[in-house]
Amino acid sequence: MPDNVKVIFGRTARLLRESSGLSQERIAERIGITYQYLSAIENGKENFTVGVLESIARAFGLDIPAFIDKAYVDDRPMPALKPEFFIRDALLPLNMTVAHVAAALNETHKVVRFINSNLIKISGRPLPSYIQANNFSGIVSNILCDSFSRLTPYRHNHDQRYPDLVYKTAGGKTIAGLEVKSTIRPGKGGESHNGHSGWHVIACFNLNKENGDILFAHVMFAELIGHDRQNADWKYVGSKVNAETGSQRTETYTTTPAGTAKLRHGTVYLDAALIDISRWRTDTSQSAPRQSPFKKRHS
Repeated sequence: MPDNVKVIFGRTARLLRESSGLSQERIAERIGITYQYLSAIENGKENFTVGVLESIARAFGLDIPAFIDKAYVDDRPMPALKPEFFIRDALLPLNMTVAHVAAALNETHKVVRFINSNLIKISGRPLPSYIQANNFSGIVSNILCDSFSRLTPYRHNHDQRYPDLVYKTAGGKTIAGLEVKSTIRPGKGGESHNGHSGWHVIACFNLNKENGDILFAHVMFAELIGHDRQNADWKYVGSKVNAETGSQRTETYTTTPAGTAKLRHGTVYLDAALIDISRWRTDTSQSAPRQSPFKKRHS
């Protein structure tokens, strides 16, 4: 029997036993095996026959298919956005709706949960424990981008050029685009390797390091002016070298204060229970849209 299957089934048997409040000795007696053997099964260290698996399942009132479902299905509550924290009249790209945004964000929660659940069952560790924080944010961005592609009118730009997603007419003409980024840093402005004009979305999320779950807390949309145009919303910051590692980043643009303000005023979702914007310095001049949470705070 493959080691990962032993680990998954053993952990499931342990969780079922613990949730029932029964000891190893009591369950082992029901099954007709020693508690030492049961302990080894629960720890993924011992092989077992289909007959033993059936007996374990029956001890908890299950058949084998139901036990397998328990082993591979995570029934914890799924992280989900709170409808009351959406700004329903936020400015969004052409034919994008708040319902589209909500569907894509919640779908990303589900996909990340699925990845982490299976990793934890196999190795005991979630995805963030394997990779650097910035790489994890990149993976979340890719999953979010795919969720937008599947659940909104915006589709993958398969030629891999800017932007990540495009909206096309029935005749195939591109009439709008959307660049997707995610970050664990709330209030962070935009960061790009090209600094082009167009719509951008920055999705900020909280990370549960123990199980790898994410929960989006602040999502901003804005149509930004490219670095090569007048009144640009991007500034060039070059290619920096990490003083500790010696590694060099690729060419990078970040948003100007005006560009960051546009993103913040374009907030479509803000979880007030997780994000406090009271001390963020953001331009609240007359050019700010009335639906901006920053505009409302200062009005």
